[in-house]
Order: sequence, then C-alpha cells, then structure tokens
Amino acid sequence: MALPQLSNDQKLEALKRAQAIRRERSNLRSRLKRGETTLEEVLMDTDPVTARMKVAYLLRSLPRIGKVKAKKIMEEIGIDESRRVKGLGRRQREALVSRLGSKAM
Repeated sequence: MALPQLSNDQKLEALKRAQAIRRERSNLRSRLKRGETTLEEVLMDTDPVTARMKVAYLLRSLPRIGKVKAKKIMEEIGIDESRRVKGLGRRQREALVSRLGSKAM
C-alpha cells in the first residue's frame, strides 16, 4: 500500500501535531521523575498520548528504573517489550502498580 501524497500544509500540520505529542510525553515523564504524578494515575489515564506510549519507555521514566530493570520487571509480569500502555490488561496494570506503586511516588 502506497503512502498518501500530502500537501505542504498537511505535512506542516502533521509535524506540529507530532511535536505537541512529544512535548506532552516529555512533560509526563518529567512529572513522573519528580514524583508529581504516580504510575497508577498514568496507567489509569485515557489520554491518547499516554495510551500510545510504550510501557518500557514509561517505566524508564520512574526514579531508579533503567533499561535493564524495566526489561526485567516486564518479563516477570509477562509484558512484551513492544507493548503500549493502551494494550495492557487489567491484571498487568495491577501487577505493575503493586510492584512499582511505592517507587513511583
């Protein structure tokens, strides 16, 4: 399937939307790092920016969680590394919150 041909105005609009999403994602990660929001709040959020974020990327936003620890946690819970927040099941969300809830505050 070929990609649609976009006009310059459409390309500019798409670029602006992408920049806004990146900015919101960055703000969310900063709030998590500073402890202004919790992992539970983020996982229960229905915001499209949050929903499309990869779980591994979200976990690495938490204090003292890096790539290796995030991968280990996801393996233990049974979350594929390509999974996005909106694709998590109820049990997976609960397992993440019970495992990391106190670290995310």
